[in-house]
Amino acid sequence: MRLRSRGVMLLALLGGLLLVALLVVPHYLRGLALVARAADMKEGLAGRISRWGTGPFTEEELQVPSRYGPLRARVFRPEHPRGRTVLLLPGVHADGIDEPRMQELARDLTAGGLIVLTPELPDLLLYRITPRETDMIEDVALWASSRPELAPDGRVGLMGISFAGGLSVVAAGRPSLADKVAFTFSLGGHGDLSRVLTFLCNGVEPGGQQRRPHDYGVVIILLNVAGQLVPPEQVETLRAGILTFLRASHLAIHDGRRASETFAEARRMQSEMPEPAATFMKYVNERDVSALGARLLPYTRAFADDPSLSPERSPAPRTPVYLLHGTDDTVIPAIESVLLARWLEPQTRVRLLLTPLITHAEFDRKKRPEDVWRLVAFWSALLDA
Repeated sequence: MRLRSRGVMLLALLGGLLLVALLVVPHYLRGLALVARAADMKEGLAGRISRWGTGPFTEEELQVPSRYGPLRARVFRPEHPRGRTVLLLPGVHADGIDEPRMQELARDLTAGGLIVLTPELPDLLLYRITPRETDMIEDVALWASSRPELAPDGRVGLMGISFAGGLSVVAAGRPSLADKVAFTFSLGGHGDLSRVLTFLCNGVEPGGQQRRPHDYGVVIILLNVAGQLVPPEQVETLRAGILTFLRASHLAIHDGRRASETFAEARRMQSEMPEPAATFMKYVNERDVSALGARLLPYTRAFADDPSLSPERSPAPRTPVYLLHGTDDTVIPAIESVLLARWLEPQTRVRLLLTPLITHAEFDRKKRPEDVWRLVAFWSALLDA
């Protein structure tokens, strides 16, 4: 996650919060500094806040064992560790642990004293949500918790982004990790995968509220179920077109020219596809969520049927769970964290924060002091867990 500054407003808010932290609750300074770093505040008072308690760190590539073979990973080590090692798990994205926002979050956490391990989950790289990913999270947590240099007390924290958030909660509830996981953090994650996929197809949240889903989610569903919708000889052609569209969507964040060229390539690929693949690709290129969702809805239940893909269908963790969600998230709606918190509360300690300060991927909202303070308090509690 990155927090994009709106300049003077955020500087004034952070300055006021710093005074509160210094005079009333010094415990919140660590969370305040992280929020300032994530906001990329480097100058003046805000810059001094962001550097509070920070130090140098190193980055190293390594291989982590799993039941499916070695996993590429990266470890960020502060010169003077403060707090426990956390596994930071990426969501559904082709760049995986190389995704710039993912790396920046890891560096922001490490600068504040945490050892951060970012394992690559290969199915999520391919935009596929599979039970293997939950197994891999379990395996990496077992490996890291057994390494004295990473986990002196034999425990680590799990931090999952987007769909990896829900999968991390599932993994934390497995018997093998009962005394190996200190806490689990889900950022914009899900409680029930089938419920999320239904929302992405029809735009109806639990309780009946209508909200337009982000086209990103429904396109990923199509990628996963393409083999059930078009003849076998068209599957790979359609998937190649979808992947081109998704690549263009990622480029749009930081390279508008290349994004336009890649979107044009996706449209060209559509023009060369036979039916029915061409029609599905047309829905993708035109971001026609309604038409595409209606075609996909009958296939979502089987896609999400495995209990290991949904926290609410799996054993709950016995250690604390922290849930952070943007109120306007249109990929995984915020109601998912609300429902997950209700399901978890009889079984474990839960801290839930819904905030207008983030969407599914970034912080880019008008900032009210109370919203910033709640986010600072949330991170302060999590960093000391």
